[in-house]
Amino acid sequence: MNKNILLMVDVVSNEKGVEKELIFQALEAALASAAKEQYGDEAELRVAIDRETGEYETFRRWTVLEDDSEDFEFPERQIKLSYAQKEDADAQPGDVIERKVDSVDFGRIGAQKAKQVIVQKVREAERAQIVAAFKDRVGELISGQVKRLERGSVIVDLGSNAEAIILRDHLIPREPVRPGDRIRGYLYEVSPQVRGPQLFLSRTMPEYLMELFKLEVPEIAQGLIDLKGAARDPGLRAKIAVQAKDKRIDPVGACVGMRGSRVQSVSNELAGERVDIVPWDENVAQFVINAMAPAEVETIVVDEEAHAMTIGVAEEKLAQAIGRGGQNVRLASELTGWILNVMTTAEAESKKEEENQSVLQMFMEHLDVDAEVASVLVQEGFTTLEEVAYVPAQEMMQIEEFDDQIIEELRNRARDVLLTKAIAKAEQRAHAQPSSDLLAVEGMDEDTAYQLAEVGVTSCEALADLATDELLETLPEFGEERASKLIMAARAKAYA
Repeated sequence: MNKNILLMVDVVSNEKGVEKELIFQALEAALASAAKEQYGDEAELRVAIDRETGEYETFRRWTVLEDDSEDFEFPERQIKLSYAQKEDADAQPGDVIERKVDSVDFGRIGAQKAKQVIVQKVREAERAQIVAAFKDRVGELISGQVKRLERGSVIVDLGSNAEAIILRDHLIPREPVRPGDRIRGYLYEVSPQVRGPQLFLSRTMPEYLMELFKLEVPEIAQGLIDLKGAARDPGLRAKIAVQAKDKRIDPVGACVGMRGSRVQSVSNELAGERVDIVPWDENVAQFVINAMAPAEVETIVVDEEAHAMTIGVAEEKLAQAIGRGGQNVRLASELTGWILNVMTTAEAESKKEEENQSVLQMFMEHLDVDAEVASVLVQEGFTTLEEVAYVPAQEMMQIEEFDDQIIEELRNRARDVLLTKAIAKAEQRAHAQPSSDLLAVEGMDEDTAYQLAEVGVTSCEALADLATDELLETLPEFGEERASKLIMAARAKAYA
């Protein structure tokens, strides 16, 4: 029988690639579980197998408790201190007393029970090995063979008992995938789960596109070209930004390859996805212009505060700039990180003129100046009273139409207006107090809550009852996306 134990350990260890010690531990657990049928389920048992001979012994265990302990509820595995000290004078509360008992015959234990314990231990060991093997490979490309399709997801066999899953949302739409196909994906998560695959691959993430270019373009792997970011509409179109560290290298040409061979290889891996290679530029406006290709940008206006740009293109190029379903401008926006508003050059000029007129009227009203002075400020790029009040005087002195006296007067007037507004705002806030539940809305900060309270929205319920356009009518500076998120968060809290 002892030889049977050693033989079983060798066979299972070799077949499953699991350490022998784990198999021994599984057998000890199985033998202890079988012995409970003889000594009772409440008994605590320990089996020790000699790793060299296969001999094993069984021990029954009791935990020592104080004589008056309230936790003494299970005499089958607990013993009072006075009784324990009769066998071991040095016994103390918390110690474990062991007594050797008869072992069950290895050949007669419940075979099914032993098999279940061993299989479970082996499976746990295998899954731990998979996690250990792949946890440091997150961010790499992993390839394998399609094992089966499961509710829209794909199970990939990676070999060595390792499986990965590509969830439906991470598969390229309409891409044909059949069992037996070789497939590649980007490993984005290793999750130690009790059941099912633990490795999660993606074929739709921008990082997958970037890793493919690293494979195809040696200059990227050598560090001569940097990948600055990517944006994708999986299976249809993508944009990737590149920058050469050496000015003698053409990053776009290197990524395209001879006769387009490199970019074509990437496109083939992505089910024909068209890839635009965009030169990265430190000048964000130029970067946006590059990202809008193939559309030609004629005018561009940057709004730093809103982190947005208004882009003007020729009327006949408007459809191309926007792209089918807004695809081109959406990808350019994702790639650059800026909100992009595309319109014809005429519309852009008209919008700019409207904004300039608005700023002109604001300067005339608040600074009490004529149209000529206000026009000079607008032409020099001033758009707010804060800029007039606090831009360094040296910059304003470069304006030919203004002398020192005019500059000082304009700055003083701007500061007086800002101070008056600040006082009025403070007084208004003193009377308009947001409720605690409004302050507790997800994404809410104190300043935003007071802005809402100033227009009469003082509670979570009041915010939840608003439509996005209603909120933007009174607080247009919020922007549609921010206003919508706040309202949805308020509704989630109010109606939870």
